[in-house]
Amino acid sequence: MSSAESLTVRDPQSWSARLWGAIDHDVYPAIIGHPFITGLTDGTLAPEAFAHYVAQDVHYLRDYAKALSVVSAKAPTPADTAMFARHAAEVFDVELALHRELLPQLGLSSESLADVPPGPTTCAYTSYLLATAYGGSFAEGLAAVLPCYWIYARVGAELLQRGSSDPRYQLWIDSYGGEDFAATVTEVLNLTDRVGGGLAPDEEAAARGHFVTTSRYEWMFFDAGHRIEEWPV
Repeated sequence: MSSAESLTVRDPQSWSARLWGAIDHDVYPAIIGHPFITGLTDGTLAPEAFAHYVAQDVHYLRDYAKALSVVSAKAPTPADTAMFARHAAEVFDVELALHRELLPQLGLSSESLADVPPGPTTCAYTSYLLATAYGGSFAEGLAAVLPCYWIYARVGAELLQRGSSDPRYQLWIDSYGGEDFAATVTEVLNLTDRVGGGLAPDEEAAARGHFVTTSRYEWMFFDAGHRIEEWPV
């Protein structure tokens, strides 16, 4: 089985399958059907909306890397600690490199981003991630950061099959829809299943709640980009 296939074919009894089942019938269909996502391939997404999304994503990823570092510190084994520490570093090495390539194509620069504050949804999402990573157990932090891995890989793989006529959007799709990113996500899913089998019912329920909440934030983040969300006052 390829890494991309492992994103959708999970043991039905595994914790990862149960987590995905909590968003499979409502949250994820809303994401994959959102006009921001469909607009990446059908030509309807306004470039200024994508530029707004990328600018907010720069802010988001800085805090996401911090959340991964906290999860890393709470990981159950040295190998798990090393994996999340590596992923935190890769946020800057890989994903922010994508931004550096995209920004000039969108009429943005690193300097201009300094004048773009984090929007309401960005602040809410990253605050929730950091609070959960710091204040919760390892399983809770893991469940909170997992949707950003898994949903992006699933969306990327689906959009890769459609393709985009806009090279800027295709660059984004290629980054998240490729086998390399799928392999990274599979690492996290395998750890998720290893950890989930030993959770007490109350901790599992709390962690699953965080997974659903941050999955909803993923929808909100795409929606905020589509609306070019700004602070109301």
